[in-house]
Amino acid sequence: MSRSASELQELSARHTWGHFSQLAPSDPSEIAVIDRGEGCYVWDANGKRYLDGLAGLYTVNAGHGRSSIAAAMAEQAEALAYFPLWSYTHPVAIELAARLASLAPGDLNRAFFTTGGGEAVESAWKLARQYHAARGEPNRYKAIARQTAYHGTTMGALSLTGVAEIRGLFEPLVPGGIHVENTNRYRCAFCASGPACTLQCADDIERAILREGADTVAAVFLEPVQNSGGCFTPPPGYFQRVREICDRYGVLLVSDEVICAFGRLGAYFGAERVGSEPDMITMAKGLTSGYAPLGGVMVSDRVAEPFLEEGSMFMHGITFGGHPVSCAAAMANLDLFEAEDLNGRVRSHEDEFRAALDTLTDLPVVGDVRGMGYFYAIELVKDRDTRETFSAAEGERLLRKLLSPRLFELGLICRADDRGDPVLQLSPALVAGTDEFDLIADVIRTALTESMGALSA
Repeated sequence: MSRSASELQELSARHTWGHFSQLAPSDPSEIAVIDRGEGCYVWDANGKRYLDGLAGLYTVNAGHGRSSIAAAMAEQAEALAYFPLWSYTHPVAIELAARLASLAPGDLNRAFFTTGGGEAVESAWKLARQYHAARGEPNRYKAIARQTAYHGTTMGALSLTGVAEIRGLFEPLVPGGIHVENTNRYRCAFCASGPACTLQCADDIERAILREGADTVAAVFLEPVQNSGGCFTPPPGYFQRVREICDRYGVLLVSDEVICAFGRLGAYFGAERVGSEPDMITMAKGLTSGYAPLGGVMVSDRVAEPFLEEGSMFMHGITFGGHPVSCAAAMANLDLFEAEDLNGRVRSHEDEFRAALDTLTDLPVVGDVRGMGYFYAIELVKDRDTRETFSAAEGERLLRKLLSPRLFELGLICRADDRGDPVLQLSPALVAGTDEFDLIADVIRTALTESMGALSA
């Protein structure tokens, strides 16, 4: 049945419950109904085109409208639409696991599949706990993550998420989530005003381990580039120091790459770009470029070893983990990565993307531009000289009332976020180039100039 845009908006207002969204908007006509995509662009039900500057949700890495992925999914659905990985397996899951093992760094040779990122984080924490228990250390149940970091919204993943506004309503959470300093060089309590990073942000992990008791800590969860708060990149030597700390106290290191894997940073796995040597990698999103739900955990041989003993098993499973159609989408997605060298494309264009965003630094409201690959943030400030941020009321008006609607009107989808200090985030599809970079910078300049004028009026 074909419905008009207004009919779809009315139905949505009555029946759908959006994620992190107002349940019942006062005006249904404000609901954006996106119904088509091609490359870096999407169209709404009224036919208006938008540059998808967030790749859906850091997800559609290979771009919209990839018919080869859709065809692979259809072919798999006809052959075997579903079968679980509980005691059984199927060819496409086997092929995908082997392919990922060949791409993953170090000895991460095992893939445990889930349906998304939050489940991957849950699985990694549970696996870390059972790993330690199998080795005679059942008291190692705690996990360390960074302040402001987002690791998911299921109860375990939420316990690792360091965003107070998301956590508060659901406390008490799973016990054992510990938070330490992040790598926010722009506002670092240790060295923001100094000439160079002192790696106190890494040493804060050691302090937390000692404070909690080393024999109680199972794992450390870190994103190669932290998403929430605005694309915090690691300083040189950070992950090497963290690896040393984890080894010193027998703690596992988990690289949460739900966003940072599959080209977002210009490599199959972000750990490669930042010099991290993790024991596990969590993944999702770009694994299929969003064409079907799939996530997972890449696990090192060392972590897998206790589970190879006769009668041992990981006491965890998910009905749709490793779904055949999703695995087929992932295989076709990786075929595109190879055929078009999407990782190489990101590395060859990231400086151009950064340069386009740097043209905005003449605006007084732009305090910092940071990120890498095709993953950048622009931090907005009230006073650039003092780095004073906006008050809660000012930030709410700037991001929600002024910037977000204006950016959308001008044809750009990106994230205006205040989980931390106010930022704009960009993560376009990996096929983006000069035209898209210029459009992003032009639209943001117009929206920021207009919004700051309205805010000060």
